[in-house]
Amino acid sequence: MSSDSCDRRESVREMQALVLGPTIPPPPMMNYVHLPLLLLRLQLIVTAHVENTKAFRKVLFRPRVFVDISECDQSCTLLGLPSTSPIFIAPAALAKLGHPGGEVNLTKGAGISGIIQAMSTNASNSVEELSQARISPNQKLWFQLYVNKDRKASERLLKRVVASGAFAGLFITVDAPVLGKREKDERLKASVMPVLSATSGAGGQMSGGGAKSVTKALATFVAHDLVWEEIAWMKKLTGFPVVVKGIMTAEDAILAMKYGCEGIYLSNHGGRQLDTSPPAILTLLELRKHCPQVFEKMQVFLDGGIRRGTDVVKALCLGVKAVGLGRPFLYANACYGEEGVLKAIESISPVCCIL
Repeated sequence: MSSDSCDRRESVREMQALVLGPTIPPPPMMNYVHLPLLLLRLQLIVTAHVENTKAFRKVLFRPRVFVDISECDQSCTLLGLPSTSPIFIAPAALAKLGHPGGEVNLTKGAGISGIIQAMSTNASNSVEELSQARISPNQKLWFQLYVNKDRKASERLLKRVVASGAFAGLFITVDAPVLGKREKDERLKASVMPVLSATSGAGGQMSGGGAKSVTKALATFVAHDLVWEEIAWMKKLTGFPVVVKGIMTAEDAILAMKYGCEGIYLSNHGGRQLDTSPPAILTLLELRKHCPQVFEKMQVFLDGGIRRGTDVVKALCLGVKAVGLGRPFLYANACYGEEGVLKAIESISPVCCIL
């Protein structure tokens, strides 16, 4: 055996020790996932966006037989809200860039299907428009917040969210205090944004007189000084359960629990914020080993790289409460509007029925 092969094997062992740490008995559902093989396959993660999807391909099932599955129910309760499926529409900005109906199509599709939509701070539709687009007053949404440098501006926005009566959960994005270097986006510069966010007001005429990328135009207001102690302020303003979006380490998961969050959202921002940041499913494995107690104290959500119903099942087997999908719903909405959203939900959900 060559010295290179020995070095490679030793590197894999070191990675396993770093991620897994001391052995802790896995929850029953983890018996369906082959963890050693998974860690071996994840050893060469390089780029975040591509590897988000690849990471799920590396997870293999361990199918069990002679189990009665004649009656299956994939419905669940997420932060106190009923959902027909353990999937939700992840928050994403400016859906009108793909379809003139924008986020309204997502709201209607979610309502008809009985799943939950998370609305972005940078949505192209307003809070009030999505409230009116609901199929019934019983349909509730979640709101994703980028905290503003001007806390009074965030306070005014949250008051609108609460006053609408349409929302029942607050997701605070914490992984983008400074915009990452999004090279593809930087090639698409404009002096005037084709779509303005009706929620945050971001976009429109670019400041400084020069052309900017879409994300740079949307990120100018985001706070750089957000700290854990401000969670209490946001909970007091809304009365909503709070979920911290953008958790990538066990240490931060523990802090979220310490500061009274009702949930954590494992995400590397679709792989667009920090290159070589860990795929959410790898963070999930880290939590299972180093702080399994968080799964008892908080609901755990995940997004990034989920493209098939089998990906959903893998995340659920490892302890996630529900998974979010962003790009698939944006693509479906861009091509087919509300019908596309419904088809995307149909394509993902049936596989989950095996649970």
